[in-house]
Amino acid sequence: MLTVEKSGPIAVVTLNRPEAMNALSRALRASLNTVMFELDADPAISVVILTGAGEKAFTAGLDLKELGSDAKAMGAANDQDPESNPVKAIEQCRKPVIGAINGVAITGGFELALACDILIASENARFADTHARVGIMPGWGLSQKLSRLIGIYRAKELSLTGNFLSAETAAEWGLVNRVVPAADLMPTALKLAADIASIPVETLTFYKRLIDDGFGRSFRKGLELEHERSSAHNRKVTPQAVEARRAQIQARGRKQ
Repeated sequence: MLTVEKSGPIAVVTLNRPEAMNALSRALRASLNTVMFELDADPAISVVILTGAGEKAFTAGLDLKELGSDAKAMGAANDQDPESNPVKAIEQCRKPVIGAINGVAITGGFELALACDILIASENARFADTHARVGIMPGWGLSQKLSRLIGIYRAKELSLTGNFLSAETAAEWGLVNRVVPAADLMPTALKLAADIASIPVETLTFYKRLIDDGFGRSFRKGLELEHERSSAHNRKVTPQAVEARRAQIQARGRKQ
């Protein structure tokens, strides 16, 4: 139900329950936690791509059949343990995670998409927050993240109607980085991952954490955080290291 393919510094993780629209069953959530923990600890991996099997669904969110048959399963919507909470499973990875959104990302699946660092959407992708229609409230961050990403009025429109948002509109609203034809989704994600992986993983993890931690604070506090961490980091950088990086940047610029 979950596959991992490694190619050099890039790992592609695929939610593989296409017959169930890649719904996040208890077993799949536990497996995702294990995989993300292992990839975070793997020194050979710099970037992770997360996608879904097939063209219909990235993931439809929590497995409603499982929820409807097991009272204990309802607690998954508020569980903060990465073994049950797939957002926490993604967030525990210090390395950049690219979401290659191949189809619908619904409710918990929408929350899982928002846990990624960069979103590339297929033309088949659609997003929907159906929490209100199912009768449960989000517990993996959607009610707070969405308004901060696309604005409170648009977030309320999506969450209080449960309507679907097309990939094109998601790009217009700044929810995804770009939309590509379905056939180009993985090549685009892999090219972007290769660009990211050309930077040392220690730099990637430091910068990702700096952005994320600052985003969770006020602008003023974020600036203070940047000054504190960058000052400590930059004192350790030697002129020789900067010169070596400068040569690499110039060479790369001539190729682009």
